[in-house]
Amino acid sequence: MRTSTRIVAFLSPVLVGCAPTYAAGPSALEQDYPAKPVRIVEPFGLGGGPDLLARALAPRLAALWGQSVTVENDPGAGATAGPAHVAMSPADGYTLLMNTSAQAYSAAFLRNLPYDPLKDFTPVAPLTSQPYVLIAGKATGFTTVGQLIAAAKARPGKLKFGSTGPGTGTHLGVAKFNLSAGIEAVDVPPEPTDGIADIVAGTIEGRTTYLIAPISIVLPHIRDGKLSPLGVTTVRRSTLLPQVPTIAEAGVAGFDFPIWYGIWVPAGTPAGVVDKLSKDISRVLAGPDLRDWVTKHGGEPMSMTQPEFARFVQAESESAARIINAVEIKPRSTP
Repeated sequence: MRTSTRIVAFLSPVLVGCAPTYAAGPSALEQDYPAKPVRIVEPFGLGGGPDLLARALAPRLAALWGQSVTVENDPGAGATAGPAHVAMSPADGYTLLMNTSAQAYSAAFLRNLPYDPLKDFTPVAPLTSQPYVLIAGKATGFTTVGQLIAAAKARPGKLKFGSTGPGTGTHLGVAKFNLSAGIEAVDVPPEPTDGIADIVAGTIEGRTTYLIAPISIVLPHIRDGKLSPLGVTTVRRSTLLPQVPTIAEAGVAGFDFPIWYGIWVPAGTPAGVVDKLSKDISRVLAGPDLRDWVTKHGGEPMSMTQPEFARFVQAESESAARIINAVEIKPRSTP
């Protein structure tokens, strides 16, 4: 069983005039960090958006720190296995969680998690924001958002949609789309060991009718004709799919649902380590090579201080709760 390590900064008396005061000094961990290899854990599987971004970020952090930074894929349990792994890791800054907006959403949706998505983690830094794309299997014949909506209204509760699991961005995005479009469809939950590639394969093979997925993951299948892109989920079109309209342009007024990525550490990680991580990640993200990589993959770099990101995560969790209440989704137990 993993145990959590907590680092305590001892206080030293400092004489000021005649009155003793106390100031917290940085621990050895904070002063020396990082003094050994760092791991980035991601929960969606090899080839998923967090995996790709983590592998772009890792070598740049390694160059800055002079320490190796490795990426570990830990998919499964509806993308909650990876966060559970990190929550049980020592709170020393050497195990990082790379996750999507699902980290915030799951707090509003999932019951019986082995961790609390908000209380058991400290948000460190945002990374990028980008659109999802609404896709349908080629065999459906759907090529527009309007065709999908018309078919769903003609056969209420007959079409099926896939996702990477309850409370993830792909699930909340479809729930918001269905609500905004006024349609009903069947939610096909993933198998416990499914990663994003398995979910996409289900739509290609016809087990599900449609799906909202990160563009970078499904772009090869769109290009080879296996999937039809119907609309992107943000207010602006994607540079990766400039010919594909936004869902709002396609008739679902006001629709906007981006995916965003960030870094978390276990709660209790020393403040000095969190602050260094936040600043170093922001520094690397601001570098022209990584900014170009993000843009090439259809994203926009995000810039916030650590406290700003913490407030943003809380607000996103509250927003997800409003969607869940609006569509009357009942919170679920984890797989």
